[in-house]
Amino acid sequence: MGENGRKYMTVEELKVHNKPEDLWISIQGKVYNVTDWKKEHPGGDSSLLNLGGQDVTDAFIAYHPGTAWQYLDRFFTGYYLKDFNVSDVSKDYRKLASEFTKMGLFAKKGHGVFYSFCLGAFLFAVCVYGVLYSQSLFVHLCCGGILGFLWMQSGYAGHDSGHYQTMSTPFYTNLAQILTGNCLSGISMAWWKWTHNAHHVAVNSIDHDPDLQYMPFFVLSPKLFNGITSRFYGRKLEFDAFARFMVSYQHWTFYPVMIFARFYMFVPTFFMLLSKKKVPNRPLNIAGIIVFWIWFPLLVSCLPNWTERMMFVLVSFTVTSIQHVTFCLNHYSADNYMGHPTGNDWFEKQTSGTLDISCPSWMDWFHGGLQFQIEHHLFPRLPRCQLRKVSPFVKELCKKHNLPYRSLSFFEANVAIIKTLRTAALQARDLSNPISKNLLWEAVNTYG
Repeated sequence: MGENGRKYMTVEELKVHNKPEDLWISIQGKVYNVTDWKKEHPGGDSSLLNLGGQDVTDAFIAYHPGTAWQYLDRFFTGYYLKDFNVSDVSKDYRKLASEFTKMGLFAKKGHGVFYSFCLGAFLFAVCVYGVLYSQSLFVHLCCGGILGFLWMQSGYAGHDSGHYQTMSTPFYTNLAQILTGNCLSGISMAWWKWTHNAHHVAVNSIDHDPDLQYMPFFVLSPKLFNGITSRFYGRKLEFDAFARFMVSYQHWTFYPVMIFARFYMFVPTFFMLLSKKKVPNRPLNIAGIIVFWIWFPLLVSCLPNWTERMMFVLVSFTVTSIQHVTFCLNHYSADNYMGHPTGNDWFEKQTSGTLDISCPSWMDWFHGGLQFQIEHHLFPRLPRCQLRKVSPFVKELCKKHNLPYRSLSFFEANVAIIKTLRTAALQARDLSNPISKNLLWEAVNTYG
């Protein structure tokens, strides 16, 4: 008991409470018990489990609006941290977040959402019209390209609505997610938020970030050559003979694999929605997926023959692969690490695990705001129309604390990622490095 009547606990004592059945966190020196809340947490339980037993103030500020603070008291344990020191980086980060709030940047969403929906509706109408009312192969292939571009834009709109309230109410925001993700793209937003929130919290952690766990197709670090236990999926990822073969040529197969990345996203959607895992809005998510698998096959079936149908799908997947490539560019060439994410170096981890793609302002719509990946990871609730405005502030803060702020052109980022993949590929070819028994099941059982 402290002099002021408060109960205190040390950082080491807090660390003990990091288990699913005993989960405590600290925010601005106050300790909260979120053991039961983790199942109801809108951001999923993985973010709480990853940061359990730690101070999570910076992460809380990044992900929650000011209105969320009022709900914390019901989880308060009565304990305060007595030996936790806030770093200078965290102090400056919190100050910057506060200044952005006072400037109204989190609330000023611009007209981007409206324009995105209008563009999406127009592209969908053009695609359907071209398929139904033209007999030209060229027109049909152009429609396939338009559909791929529509999927890119709907992906950006879904990403926006997954991070902040894009519509007037949470209900309409959730509805927008279902329309852009499930109905238009065939990808469950429930699955996307589950994996994406884990990615943000554990960015570029080899064993905690699901966006780095694409074995047997891609490996970024020799640390995976002995296999790892995925803390996100809860199982062992084996680096077997099949994985070694694929990884040995990953710098050649990267772009072809990206073309078929949508299949990779379709499969876990079905696994999750049909699993026993608690899924928010499961009926609505399933209904949205059913809508997609009605209109998309019907549209493809309207083409005159199987050759055109296959070409149409291939073109659409090829165009939308640009988005999948961009996602990889933002992280694959950045720093990665093995181990648990920590809450006391939030700013440092986010800047080291991401890089920006430099482009002129008139190309912002093409990248959906994700070219400012550093800014987005530090302030995920910030509308995309504000990311370019805050970039100089973030760059200055990185410079002040001698932290990396990497920005490459689209071409330079592609060169960097191929070099990264090639380095790991050449290391994988080293036959002196033993491998485990060949388990081909890993190739198809990515999600368990």
